[in-house]
Amino acid sequence: MDLSDAVIVNSSRLKSVVWNDFDRVKKGDTCVAVCRHCKKKLSGSSTSGTSHLRNHLIRCQRRSNHGIPQYIAAREKKKERTLALANLNLDQEQRKDEMLSLANVRFEQEQHLKDELVNGGTGSFDQRRSQFDLARMIILHGYPLAMVEHFGFRVFVKNMQPLFELVTFSKAEADCIEIYMKEKQKVNEVLDKLPGKISLTAELWAAYGDVEYLCLTAHYIDESWLLKKMVLNFSLIDPSHTEDMRSDVIMTCLMDWDIDRKLFSMTFDSCSTNDNIVFRIRDRLSQNRFLYCNGQFFDVRCVANVINLMVQDALEALSDVTHKIRESIQHFKSTQAMQAKFNEVAEEVKVQSQKSLCLDNSLRWNSTYIMLEVALEYREAFSLLQENDPVYTMCPSDTEWERLIEWCQNSDQCISSLASKMRNKFEEYWERCSSGLAVAAILDPRFKMKLVEYYYPQIYGSSASERVDDVFHCVKELYNEHSICSPLASHDQGLSWQVDGSSPASRDRLMGFDKYLHETAHSEGMKSDLDKYLEEPLFPRNVDFNILNWWKVHTPRYPILSMMARNVLAVPMSKFTSEFAFNTGGRVLRRNWSSLSPHTVQALVCSQDWIRNELES
Repeated sequence: MDLSDAVIVNSSRLKSVVWNDFDRVKKGDTCVAVCRHCKKKLSGSSTSGTSHLRNHLIRCQRRSNHGIPQYIAAREKKKERTLALANLNLDQEQRKDEMLSLANVRFEQEQHLKDELVNGGTGSFDQRRSQFDLARMIILHGYPLAMVEHFGFRVFVKNMQPLFELVTFSKAEADCIEIYMKEKQKVNEVLDKLPGKISLTAELWAAYGDVEYLCLTAHYIDESWLLKKMVLNFSLIDPSHTEDMRSDVIMTCLMDWDIDRKLFSMTFDSCSTNDNIVFRIRDRLSQNRFLYCNGQFFDVRCVANVINLMVQDALEALSDVTHKIRESIQHFKSTQAMQAKFNEVAEEVKVQSQKSLCLDNSLRWNSTYIMLEVALEYREAFSLLQENDPVYTMCPSDTEWERLIEWCQNSDQCISSLASKMRNKFEEYWERCSSGLAVAAILDPRFKMKLVEYYYPQIYGSSASERVDDVFHCVKELYNEHSICSPLASHDQGLSWQVDGSSPASRDRLMGFDKYLHETAHSEGMKSDLDKYLEEPLFPRNVDFNILNWWKVHTPRYPILSMMARNVLAVPMSKFTSEFAFNTGGRVLRRNWSSLSPHTVQALVCSQDWIRNELES
């Protein structure tokens, strides 16, 4: 209908509040109601009533969207609106009719607002996306899978989003595994593009029910020179497995990720079982020429584990006196009166310590050390209290106190044998790992060879010079192999000669020739990256120094040596993070995941690590 010459009727004379959203237009004898929001035209005749107009407002999308902010504001002014509605000058039947209409409009607006908030403005609910959000939440926070069937959780979700179809335990498990597979593909792509080698740590985790899992974690320095780590496998270990079978499990994991040719080192605990496993893995990788220097730097032992073993030796030797001190502290703190009496005795013998006696946590050996250290300061108070309190009988003897004070210098046979036992553990570790530690120190531009030259005489005495030469030979050999394998070698000093399309056997035969080229080039006066690096002055030491950032900046100057630094500096000397360094026990899998199938456990543990890494990056 053409309304170009129509006349708008004054709506103030119209009683129904529905006309607040319509214009009544009259053309000739015909009246039309035009929606002010969508401009739709409906009958505006007085004989047509207003029900059809109210129904249109309920369905009018533009009016609903337009009214959301006003609706939210109106909720804050509910009392005022109620009073305003109460004062409408309408007859009772019409008021009931219009209140029903407003309720319908309000419900429509509220439903639309809820959809907007839940779906981020998309206007539609995504069941699959919500399922994956739930699965990621379970993975990220370590929640039990069974929570999806908990009554309270299901009520909460239904009230939060009635459209969400609740999932079963098995469905949540399947969603978690699907997330794991997708995340694993991302990790594969990252590992495939790494500019350097990968070092692994192998750690046993306990689970409830006397079950053990082997956790393999990759450590590497990425293209931005940032140190990264991620869990690759979390595999169930059968206690009946032989050392051969365990080494096969690890090799299978390496080949599954296609990183057997990218491996630089592996960090294990110190034990004879791991010795044999390392030997088998290193032998297989060396046969394929995957390892630098024939695997000389492959075997690394966890320094935190070595220290823990040494501490356990000491705690075992001191178990009697440690037990007495624990019992003494419990006695002193048993009542307020006993605590007051002990404080009086401490003042009487003039104990100067400001520290308080405290019991240790037997699972964290540093707390045991602190307990013994403080107890030594209260030694005189312990002894005097024993003289005056017949109930207190657990005071350590003078000999036991002396063993705590001077056990390193003590001629006591018990102490000297303990010191020898602990020293043997450390020397075994040092013999195995000292070369790798020395190379890492040399690659620190603040120290280079100078640190080794300073400390080795203090460690080795008269044989120090020979040991320093051995370290320098290790550095040169490792550098030479990086030079030969480097794609930059031909741009460095022309040390590598490669034949395009040559077979692996041909390349192997030419490796000796490449080494010869390197040695003759050096003798003819051509300086390598390593020569230039060692000849230049030490970098100043300061608290803000970042060694990885230094190598990032100096990569253009030392292209080959920087590749070597990237591989060496990524080697973890400990499999533990700082918060677990003092634990006497190993890592334990959370109870609510221990009862799941090994495949599901691996999916949850690995994807949790990957998602957390992604959030932190």
